[in-house]
Amino acid sequence: MVKGRLEAFSDGVIAIIITIMVLELKIPHESDLAALRSLIPTFLSYVLSFVHVGIYWNNHHHLFQAARQVNGSTLWANLYLLFWLSLFPFVTAWMGENNFAALPVALYGVVLLLAAIAYFTLTRTLIFHHGQGSTLANALGRDLKGKLSVLIYAVAIPLAFATSWLACALYVLVAVLWLIPDRRIEKTLNS
Repeated sequence: MVKGRLEAFSDGVIAIIITIMVLELKIPHESDLAALRSLIPTFLSYVLSFVHVGIYWNNHHHLFQAARQVNGSTLWANLYLLFWLSLFPFVTAWMGENNFAALPVALYGVVLLLAAIAYFTLTRTLIFHHGQGSTLANALGRDLKGKLSVLIYAVAIPLAFATSWLACALYVLVAVLWLIPDRRIEKTLNS
């Protein structure tokens, strides 16, 4: 199957996810700067989630530039990823509304972890479809950054119950690791 419909659908879902997240930023009824202070936790959680969703969108785009085609398994693996990404607005709002309390921060980490696992599943599904010697398989390599991200999320989730701010710092760390697009695919496609 051609990959265009999958890419267009994914782009649309991701755009909706970002739109839903921004709608959680409620406009204050007062007109002074002090009124914005109560929005700081919600805004910070939005920024963190916006960056994570943007990273997924960017890497998803790169991933499908290296893929030649998709199959039914790829469609399901992609839906699995989109499912976990679609939960970002909920956990983002809950974390922000509750000033980064332990349980919302831990659940945010669970969604991050499961989205990372879903992305890994999508990459493995594409590699299986294209073959171990494919350009895609060579581009992704051992995916150390992906595995490190999963490990950091797994550490951050229980840590949220001891110190939610440190868990959030680990979520930020993963985002920083991924801010630069995955150059492995670009290098492989350009060689």
